[in-house]
Amino acid sequence: MYLTRSRLDMLESKVPKVISPTAHGIIDFAHAAFFFTMGVLCRRSHKRAAKRAASAAFATSGFILAQSLLTDYRFGVMPLFPFETHGKMDATFASSSWLIPRIFGFRGTQAAKIFEMNSLAEASVVEMTDWSNERAHKEQSAA
Repeated sequence: MYLTRSRLDMLESKVPKVISPTAHGIIDFAHAAFFFTMGVLCRRSHKRAAKRAASAAFATSGFILAQSLLTDYRFGVMPLFPFETHGKMDATFASSSWLIPRIFGFRGTQAAKIFEMNSLAEASVVEMTDWSNERAHKEQSAA
């Protein structure tokens, strides 16, 4: 059975928005730290695929960190784009993270599995986050 747009909308509306902008920011920085650590660990290996995985992990960590620092929410240092836009970027990253091992050339490795699982984890966080710019501003003001 094919999922129609109306059925997808129904599924999306039933997922509770339990992650606040502040909690999402904490998740973002933990996510960046995770991929940085993965890069360090992969860099220690002498295998060529692991070196490629390290490069992908460092690039991912850098992207997540830069995106977080440039978002207009509590943890943004130079807010250049709204929290809602951050959500759209996260959704795009979630849907494409599984491609990174193919692009960087380490498909079929243990590191590749991490990127593949990241797609699912990221998609879950995206779906459970309240992407309201107003709520992000309220939390930013309260901090």
